[in-house]
Amino acid sequence: MTDKAFQEYYPEEFSHCYGCGRLNANGLQLKSYWDGDESYALFQPEQKHMAIPGFVYGGLIASLIDCHSTGTAAAASYREQGRTMDTEPGIRFVTASLQVDYLAPTPLEAQLEIRGIVTELTQKKVIVEAKVMADGKVCAKGRVVAVRLPESMRKK
Repeated sequence: MTDKAFQEYYPEEFSHCYGCGRLNANGLQLKSYWDGDESYALFQPEQKHMAIPGFVYGGLIASLIDCHSTGTAAAASYREQGRTMDTEPGIRFVTASLQVDYLAPTPLEAQLEIRGIVTELTQKKVIVEAKVMADGKVCAKGRVVAVRLPESMRKK
């Protein structure tokens, strides 16, 4: 486990994401960390994340899986190369595919735990399987295919 979240290593130009951008004051500001070979994040939903009284909106769950998984993809790539996340050149990923299966209603009051595991890692693509849990119960599972950030998305 590290003290600094994966997303805290992102340079300013990549820190505006609604889900995980530290510079997006209105966003979720998700923070992901290593726990052995798994990544994890914790998130406390608020009333504004409600679908129906007492339960979380499914789009929030998809966002948590998405951002946690792309952060995990970047961290896994650095780890594979034997580098720390503060070294250059920077490695960033975006979502090519997001699949979410909702398994149980997600209670609004519970702190959510997101866990990810890398199932495939290549130079250009990382596949992460993630789950969202509330009170120890798996509420959703997801699979993200993350690809290296295309040059067309970088600041010129």
